[in-house]
Amino acid sequence: MTEPEFPPTDDSFEEQTTHHLTVADDERKLRLDKLLAQRLPELSRSRIQSLMAEGMVLLDNAVVDNANYRVKSGQSITLTLPPAEDADPVPQDIPLDIVFEDEHLLVVNKPSGMVVHPAPGNSDGTLVNALLYHCGDDLQGIGGVKRPGIVHRIDKDTSGLMVVAKTEPCHHGLVELFSRHDIERSYQALVWGVPSPVRGTITGNIGRSPQNRKKMAVVPKGGKAATTHYRLLDTLAHDTVALVECRLETGRTHQIRVHMTHMGTPLVGDPVYGNQSKSRQKHFSAEAKNLMEDFNRQALHAKTLGFIHPITGEDHLFESELSNDLKALINTL
Repeated sequence: MTEPEFPPTDDSFEEQTTHHLTVADDERKLRLDKLLAQRLPELSRSRIQSLMAEGMVLLDNAVVDNANYRVKSGQSITLTLPPAEDADPVPQDIPLDIVFEDEHLLVVNKPSGMVVHPAPGNSDGTLVNALLYHCGDDLQGIGGVKRPGIVHRIDKDTSGLMVVAKTEPCHHGLVELFSRHDIERSYQALVWGVPSPVRGTITGNIGRSPQNRKKMAVVPKGGKAATTHYRLLDTLAHDTVALVECRLETGRTHQIRVHMTHMGTPLVGDPVYGNQSKSRQKHFSAEAKNLMEDFNRQALHAKTLGFIHPITGEDHLFESELSNDLKALINTL
């Protein structure tokens, strides 16, 4: 049962709600946070634990902050959900290429050059700033803060599709989909050389490079498991460059860039992992060489994104065209 704690008297309490629960016989000995997560599936376990730490959960009218507490049959639980706080990033009127939107989520086609999250050196002009402006009051709050629910990222200089949650239940559902690898994602990339074999799967844990801590690498020990499926789509410029499709099972930092470099076919234009030697361009036309001179990012685009909507249950599959700079480079090659 959900009801207002008391009639709202000012804006600060307009979204505050209180949940009153009684522990059933078959729920005794459950962890308190697990019981609350089962009863209130719109809240994640981590969100519930943070609410407990803030004193927002009462057990038999006494504050309880021990998430591991084993409940007893008949105990009463009160959980107060405070109104979402304003996010720190400032909303900015930045144009967005929105592919799909409803009251729960939206899918955007991110341009290359746009950072997803504000960070040192990129305090504004980010996707989050743009989403805060676009969504406005439609954002119901993620983790108690009025912010868009970013469940996955693509690098600043990678273009393509991203899904973003507008509500906490949807954010929780999308996180579950990603953790179960129930998201279909395909990328298209230009790489130096032609992968051999022309279709395959790359596996190898990804972690910090032992030689350069600013780079990621396939590491023999530690790191996180990563799997990339790839296939050749086309060869260009007398097999100097290939257009490949990559499908991800996992989403590690720089995964495609690291895996393709590991197999000897680094991404064209990649300033970190690619070999940009001009000797590779001996079969390029003058126009292609000029385009390469100005192409200052990794040639990578998030082409398709598919998932079952965590709220409506509808099956969605989105596809975006390659960015103009990539199309121009491919056509010239």
